[in-house]
Amino acid sequence: MARTGRRPGNQDTRQAILVAAREAFAERGFDGTSIRQIATSAGVDPALVHHYFGAKDKLFLATMDAPIDPGELLPKIFEAGIDGVGERLVRTFLGVWDSPAGSPAAALFRSAMQHEWSARMLREFLVTQILRRAIGHLKLDPAEAPRRAALVASQMAGIVMVRYILKIEPMASMSQDEIVHSVAPTIQRYLTEPLLPPPAG
Repeated sequence: MARTGRRPGNQDTRQAILVAAREAFAERGFDGTSIRQIATSAGVDPALVHHYFGAKDKLFLATMDAPIDPGELLPKIFEAGIDGVGERLVRTFLGVWDSPAGSPAAALFRSAMQHEWSARMLREFLVTQILRRAIGHLKLDPAEAPRRAALVASQMAGIVMVRYILKIEPMASMSQDEIVHSVAPTIQRYLTEPLLPPPAG
């Protein structure tokens, strides 16, 4: 007789949850997806999702095979406040990309350039797991926060493309200190200085 009901708690169950979660996050985004929806699609009890992955953000990171957990990394960057955050952010960013975690991170970026599904997932990761957390830690003006975060993201994505994906010299061979010295002031400006020029006259 064929078994009915929910899946047992085994490795197949874990994989079924991951498949359902990838589909849900790609279709509805991080905010529009609930643990209960994922559990229903996977045919398991929501408690099993929490058992295997914990909170929703942890499950999201697992669906992307994310090499870092921004929830653990970002507080260390922002706990000292806004002063000097540009340097701490760039230095930490380079430290991750120059570490073994850099290879899977580069794979995520390459995949996002080729596949719409990967692009949607990477966009959700950057917005919900990194930019939103950064805005919360820095307590930026809500009216300006999205623009400031997007400007910072553009600078960081540029570093990724030039240094790690395309490997354009001399950027590809520059030391971390050289890049921090050159880029950190721009990041600091994006976060702390006025975004628009003063009115003429």
